[in-house]
Amino acid sequence: SPLDLEQCSLKVLEPEGSPSRSLLKLLGDRGCTVAELVELLQGLEHTEALQCLSLSGIKIVVQPNSQAVLSGQVVKLCCWATGHPFVHYQWFKQEKEVPHGNSPELVLNPVNVNDSGFYICRVNSESSFVFSRWARLEVCDIQGTSHGDLIGLPEIKLHICIQPQLQRLAVGDALVLECGAVGNPIPHYQWFRNGFPLANGSKNIYTVTSVGVEHRGTYWCHVFNDREDQDSEKIEVIIGNSFFCLIVANIEPVEYRKVLWFCFSFLFTATDKVALLIGNMSYWNHPQLKAPMVDVYELTNLLRQLDFKVVSLLDLTESEMRSAVDEFLLLLDKGVYGLLYYAGHGYENYGNSFMVPVDAPNPYRSANCLCVQNILKLMQAKETGLNVFLLDMCRKRNEYDDTILILDALKVTANIVFGYATCQGAEAFEIQQSGLANGIFMKFLKDRLLEDKKITVLLDEVAEDMGKCHLTKGKQALEIRSSLSEKRALTDPIHQTASSAESLARNLQWAKAHELPESMYLEFKCGVQIQLGFAAEFSNVMIIYTRIVKKPPEIAVCRACVTDFALDLDVDPKEANKGTPEETGSYLVSKDLPKHCLYTRLSSLQKLREHLVFTVCLHYEYPGIEDTMDERKEVNVGKPLIAKLGLHRGFKNKNCCMANDPFHNQMESSPMASKYHVPSHCQPNSCPGVYHPSGICSGSSSRPGACSCSGASRIVATRREVQNYSRPVEESNIPVETTDDTVELEFLLSSSLRFPEQQ
Repeated sequence: SPLDLEQCSLKVLEPEGSPSRSLLKLLGDRGCTVAELVELLQGLEHTEALQCLSLSGIKIVVQPNSQAVLSGQVVKLCCWATGHPFVHYQWFKQEKEVPHGNSPELVLNPVNVNDSGFYICRVNSESSFVFSRWARLEVCDIQGTSHGDLIGLPEIKLHICIQPQLQRLAVGDALVLECGAVGNPIPHYQWFRNGFPLANGSKNIYTVTSVGVEHRGTYWCHVFNDREDQDSEKIEVIIGNSFFCLIVANIEPVEYRKVLWFCFSFLFTATDKVALLIGNMSYWNHPQLKAPMVDVYELTNLLRQLDFKVVSLLDLTESEMRSAVDEFLLLLDKGVYGLLYYAGHGYENYGNSFMVPVDAPNPYRSANCLCVQNILKLMQAKETGLNVFLLDMCRKRNEYDDTILILDALKVTANIVFGYATCQGAEAFEIQQSGLANGIFMKFLKDRLLEDKKITVLLDEVAEDMGKCHLTKGKQALEIRSSLSEKRALTDPIHQTASSAESLARNLQWAKAHELPESMYLEFKCGVQIQLGFAAEFSNVMIIYTRIVKKPPEIAVCRACVTDFALDLDVDPKEANKGTPEETGSYLVSKDLPKHCLYTRLSSLQKLREHLVFTVCLHYEYPGIEDTMDERKEVNVGKPLIAKLGLHRGFKNKNCCMANDPFHNQMESSPMASKYHVPSHCQPNSCPGVYHPSGICSGSSSRPGACSCSGASRIVATRREVQNYSRPVEESNIPVETTDDTVELEFLLSSSLRFPEQQ
């Protein structure tokens, strides 16, 4: 009534009086409900008061967790919610209601394998409802496990209950490895082989439908969730021929080692497998190459699948190449398989092959290069089990090198294999496709390298594959030279009776050259936290990436970059701190790097003389302040990767041919070197975005450096200097490695040769 309203309004005159509270108390005393009050306020269009009375929606405060459990355990799935005036619960398994599942906790006691599946809870009040998130329940049933065995098992602790088992298989059999774990939250899985994660190994069961010898090795499973992680037992997968497996399958476990030793005595094995891969691209005084980077990277990944210890290096000077060979020789020992792969400029004189370093002068001679046959002699001294040389380079004669090397006779070891990308006196070509390049040799070799065949048989088949490319007939053909008298293959298993001191030292030496700095987190005074991570592209090329992991809300924007690198590394600031790995020149590992980072590529780590020390600079801004704030932290990550071996010091022993070796004809050292004038032409066109851009023509006439294949790929002769090349000076000497039919080949290939897209 008006009188009641007037009495309520007079409460304002009292010291602590409130007309609103007085009116609400009066309505309450007379039995007025909240709904009736809402109707009155709606009639008055009192929006502010209505907002205070609006019913809050349903809010789920505890979501059910996915979990893995053992059959027989007690399982609780919890969903707690708030709402007005109260809420109701209903649990579902997939689309079906769970009987008696109308409480916040769904209890399955005891749980069995039939309870596995996806669960969800519906929460509803008088006028609305919401669903929880899905919870996955995995129930693992282990035969022979009783309820009493499960009493002491923690309900939420991660625990591996099914371990993978040793496998003895024949080629072509199916491989099935199982690892089972329980825990809350639900465990995740990642399978490993020989220390490397498997691409399709993210489930609890890992399968290979048809195994080859490349699948043998040591396997284990890494199990983890948000709270903890564990590794399963490490097991061996042994793959041999059918006869071997039949014997093993019918023996008692106690006799297994004896029979295994007996069978291994009839198989060829290596005491270890070591490979040195060198790709020279960025020549100082000669045309740049494109394919060695991709070729070395792909061969590295393939050889690692065959259990090779691989050292892969790009762009080495003469002293660095000699040091790298010395370190390679330290890894060799009796029975070890040694493999040397080289891609770059090269030549062959009098049956001796020479690898050209990136700092070779113009012109170069044998004193400036490494003689492959001399390296072979040093490898034989190590009593290696197999010596393989894969030389992806030109084999034309160097007209400016009159040196006649007189090398000591090689031992008759009957374990030497040479795979030349091209015939004696011929050139080697490369395919350029989608901004990257492959040498033709590697294009065909990589498709067969994992096959379990005698190495010479494998190379024969690669030669046949290359021969089917009819447009390269008469231009490039694989040549094989071998003294191999045993059926040895790159897939042969590694077998050591005991870990000798030499073996331990060899493994330590290899591990030193592949140690990356650990990822670290840096906290700045402003409260920003960044992650500093590292990845290896080659043994002497490392990617540094920075990522903001924590930013206080009062900071508008921030950016972390790395700078102040040692002058030894010659880091171009314009090429550092890029938004994508490709912008730094790293095309090969981008898919393996985390996203949304800034990336910096450090090459030529072998030149690093001291610890790698650099500065992390944080730039940040506050809202409304124009000035950018800076904070800096100095970081020392030691000597990463190959830098630990100190290749910059030069070779320790005169192992590889040198000008003052007794093997050299002294007329090489004569200062009265003849001078030859070479006409000036363009460099071959280079691959956009890969290392070095095209050179500028220094002459008035030029030939096409490449030809178009299907609009996406091209093929050029670059394992040698395809065209006469000179720097812009009056006179220049260089070994002329060209033929008159290069243009003809380019013309033929430009319209006809097609290669599949690079994977």
